[in-house]
Amino acid sequence: MNSRPWKNDLNLQDFTKMKAIKTNITALLFLMVFAVQGQLKYNDADINFDNLLYVRAAKQYESLVQKGDDSQHVLQRLGDAYFFNTDMENAAKWYGMLFSKYENVLEPEYAFRYVHALKGVGNYKLAKGIMKIYTQKLDVSKFEVEQLKNNDEALDELLNRQPQFYIANLAINTPVADFGTAYYKDKIVFSSSRDSLLYETRVYEWNQQPYLDFFMADTNDLGSDLAKVEPFSPILNTRYHEAVASFIPEGNVIYFTRNNYSNQTLGRDGEGTNHLKMYTSQLQGGEWTGATEVSFNNEEYSVGQPALSPDGKKLYFVSDMPGSIGGTDIFVVDIRRDGSFSQPRNLGPTINTSGREMFPYITEEKLYFASDGHLGLGGLDVFESELGRNGFRAPNNLGKPLNSNRDDFAYIVNESTQRGYFSSNREGGKGDDDIYSFQRMEETCEQTVKGSVIRKANAQPMVNVVVELVSAGGASLERTATDPYGAFSFTTVLDCEEKYSVQISKDGFISTEKSFSTTTEKDFVNNVPMEITKKLNKLIVRENGVLKIKIDNIYFDLNKADIRADAAQELNKIVEVMKEYPKMVIKIEAHTDSRGSDRYNETLSDKRAKSTGSYIISQGIQAHRIESAIGYGEKTLLNHCKNGIKCTTEEHDVNRRSEFIIVKLE
Repeated sequence: MNSRPWKNDLNLQDFTKMKAIKTNITALLFLMVFAVQGQLKYNDADINFDNLLYVRAAKQYESLVQKGDDSQHVLQRLGDAYFFNTDMENAAKWYGMLFSKYENVLEPEYAFRYVHALKGVGNYKLAKGIMKIYTQKLDVSKFEVEQLKNNDEALDELLNRQPQFYIANLAINTPVADFGTAYYKDKIVFSSSRDSLLYETRVYEWNQQPYLDFFMADTNDLGSDLAKVEPFSPILNTRYHEAVASFIPEGNVIYFTRNNYSNQTLGRDGEGTNHLKMYTSQLQGGEWTGATEVSFNNEEYSVGQPALSPDGKKLYFVSDMPGSIGGTDIFVVDIRRDGSFSQPRNLGPTINTSGREMFPYITEEKLYFASDGHLGLGGLDVFESELGRNGFRAPNNLGKPLNSNRDDFAYIVNESTQRGYFSSNREGGKGDDDIYSFQRMEETCEQTVKGSVIRKANAQPMVNVVVELVSAGGASLERTATDPYGAFSFTTVLDCEEKYSVQISKDGFISTEKSFSTTTEKDFVNNVPMEITKKLNKLIVRENGVLKIKIDNIYFDLNKADIRADAAQELNKIVEVMKEYPKMVIKIEAHTDSRGSDRYNETLSDKRAKSTGSYIISQGIQAHRIESAIGYGEKTLLNHCKNGIKCTTEEHDVNRRSEFIIVKLE
């Protein structure tokens, strides 16, 4: 933003939103306090820098560089001076020199700022490169942000995402800061640096603009523009900053952000810092009462940017209080019946990052907020997070054109109409932070399906398999066939949160079906991998309650156990079945008739069983899949032809057999 975070003439500081520190409103909210580097030769420049006089400090640091001082301290401060003033072109220039010389010793915060500066000038290609440096070379254990992870695909998807919004710059914007809208009855309350004329015009030293006050405006019938701007309340507007308000549903109680200011005096912590505080006031007799502090304010840190839940029972806000994950986090308190508050609760790492999360707005369905820690387009971006049973879900960047490569924040919306307002310091505005109206397009959640088909027996891709997409009601939506790589895809666009199935068929194979459900993610591609099995079920039979692979009898030469060619042909059927069912385990039993001695028959049948098992293993079946191979001789005859019983050859042949019993089948 072009109006910087405020620092008043008492040399007090606040915490800001920062992409730029040059920002305004956020000026209103939350400036980071930077440690003083005490080297004597940098004294004047460092004093100006620590007093937030960045333009003056930048000139002094540039003079040092011209004299040959390109130390890490000077380059860091020089890049920061421009970064905090939202001059991303110069920030990128000096951060680039800093990285070229000190890449391996820099803190990850500098990768964070450099990436923001690069995105701010539209150099997303180099920003991706810095993301990789951040991931691979810098110690990020204490500074984790999605914004800087090596996720080229996610950034490309965000850059190429279809727009969801129509936006318009409002006519009521001025060359100074206008931002931070709130619904108030049938009107809009916002913050602005325009001179209210209620006091002698006082100028905020940093940006030479009047201090921020609350203003009120009418909406038109479409809710797309504002008109009839007037000061909101001479009681609530003071000589210092007021910004970002939220009202209970009835409209007679306000929560808002202000300098730590009371009794005409600015409060300070032990180091002289004037933090932000949250105040509340009630409407009585058409006038707002004097503001009182909320109980969780503190002299040592800032609290602000309130957002009330629709039922008025929860109050969300932003703070850098102890327990924060990043520069500023979003917290929530319960508002009890007596008006007191619970202890503040951090919304946790799903929402908050090592960066800055700010400007919450809560509806019955979603939390909206601004962040520079989640993956974005540059500066602060607006995100939405759905409220689930177990808390808030992973945030979704609302994309272009609502988000830009500059700061975009303070999003409010009427969920029933999908109309609302947000603030931005993007190029093309009227000079500083401006208020924009938006209309969100009706969101159509569309998904597609792709997949592949492999043969279960060997995991090889199957070509020319017929693939059909079927609705939950059984209607055929589309048919296609797999390519030489076994892949398939459908062009049919599917609705989100619906059930579908994929059916596959091929001659000689078992037709298979797999069901799936689409998610809530827009433009998601469902992947449905399929396996197909050859029709071998006729070989698998159940006899007397036992599963077996049934083949024709295999024959051996007299008194031998060698596998003959005709026997191998039958055993190959066993091999094929076992390959088709790769987790199948069998045991082999060899039996003889009663002719010959019992001992001889048992010995010969055992040799033949083990020879059979060895052949199957030689064809590529793992040995552990044959649990046992045992010959039983004439112990388990199938008919009456025992020793001493006269039988025909055909009757004896019934007992001469090899059995392949299935022990395990998945």
